[in-house]
Amino acid sequence: MRGYLGSSIGVTCAAALALPLAPPAAAATARPAPPAEAPATGGAGRTGQPAPAAGRSYAPGGTQSLPLQPLPGDRAPGVAEQGLPARDVQRFSLVGVVWDEPDTELHGRVQVRTRATATGAWSPWQDLETHHADHGADPGTAERASGRVRGATAPLWVGESDGVQVRVRAEGGDGVRAGGVPAAGGLPTGLRLELVDPGADTAPAQGAPTAERSRSGAPGARPAEATAATASGAGPAPRGAAEIPALSRAETERELRAGALTGQQQTKPYIGPRPAIVTRSGWKADETLREKTFVYTKKVKAAFVHHTASGNNYTCAQAPSVIRSIYRYHVGSMGWRDIGYNFLVDKCGKIYEGRAGGVAKPVLGAHTLGFNTNSMGVAVIGTYSSTKPSSSAVKAIAQLAAWKLGLHGMNPKGKTSLTSGGGNLYPKGKSVRLNVISGHRDGFLTACPGGKLYGKLGTARSTAAKYQGR
Repeated sequence: MRGYLGSSIGVTCAAALALPLAPPAAAATARPAPPAEAPATGGAGRTGQPAPAAGRSYAPGGTQSLPLQPLPGDRAPGVAEQGLPARDVQRFSLVGVVWDEPDTELHGRVQVRTRATATGAWSPWQDLETHHADHGADPGTAERASGRVRGATAPLWVGESDGVQVRVRAEGGDGVRAGGVPAAGGLPTGLRLELVDPGADTAPAQGAPTAERSRSGAPGARPAEATAATASGAGPAPRGAAEIPALSRAETERELRAGALTGQQQTKPYIGPRPAIVTRSGWKADETLREKTFVYTKKVKAAFVHHTASGNNYTCAQAPSVIRSIYRYHVGSMGWRDIGYNFLVDKCGKIYEGRAGGVAKPVLGAHTLGFNTNSMGVAVIGTYSSTKPSSSAVKAIAQLAAWKLGLHGMNPKGKTSLTSGGGNLYPKGKSVRLNVISGHRDGFLTACPGGKLYGKLGTARSTAAKYQGR
């Protein structure tokens, strides 16, 4: 997200995500184009080639990537505009726009409208939140320097659709600057529309390795402690289990004292009861998409709260599909090594494991540019700029923070110091004093996690401290 318009958000090469099959039968038949627009045209896959003729079965799961083109029509002189006319495409449920350079800002408006497969009706125009790299891997890390990372809008969940139209318009003047230099044509180069299908809820998750070597996220940094880690990481859940069960506070304290979770003895722990957590197996993560190694930091000193800015038009039963879509968008479209958030929370208060490596471990995420080290990112699924988060979601944030921060001896009502890895609020190397539970906007100039969710962080802090027995 870019400053004050941004939002949090979070697969392998593009070829691995291609959908070579035909569009669904519904898309292959004549469907009404949206009013005052050209009739829909044929869809295209990630390669940009026309979709094959109808008649072949549709395989769910994957991403269509369509290059945007200059749009004809009336507009102010010198204002750049790109997009796509209304067209048939293969089924998708989440949409976003990406471009070549991750450090290039898009100053403008990105709008889409989509056609629902169930009804054939076109939605109104919907805005995608444009943003700079205010989330993502820190500068200088191997993930950031991979050469695969792209700039992107926040993703938007639209539900199952088979038609799309998009327009991107620069916001006056040149519209875009990268390091103070105007981008050619007023818009970033390489604009592409990403249409993500989450795959089936019943699809079996791929088994993740049970032990991998940890490595440092930054060149020259002291390596993190090597450790064996299961995909779910907490130990008690069998491999492939859909959920890590909740523990009472007494059970959690006994495990902590025994060193079962951290490998350290603690005689007087302040820790909240472990909440139930849906594992990656539980939300059907395809483990072949992410990088196989895990990356750890030393500890978790702070929790940054985000919203995904993907809209609130989802049911709690659809939350795993939304997470799978964000996962594909973060990895396949944006070029990250895994989903960016360490945890996600749906509006019904259910907690989900995010980035792989172990829920009890200090996994290095890609959620708060400049402050990923020694922190965790928790994203509430939805957009909370003007919509209030549910009390269940705020409670889940508090429960998760009380447990995870308690593992590392942190007081949710306290403050801590983190060293900036570089960003638009704090230069690299600056020591910054922050709340142990902070909003994304506390570490970066952004609107995330939305004003309504940010206003609930005080409640989350005090509730988390109570869970810890403070």
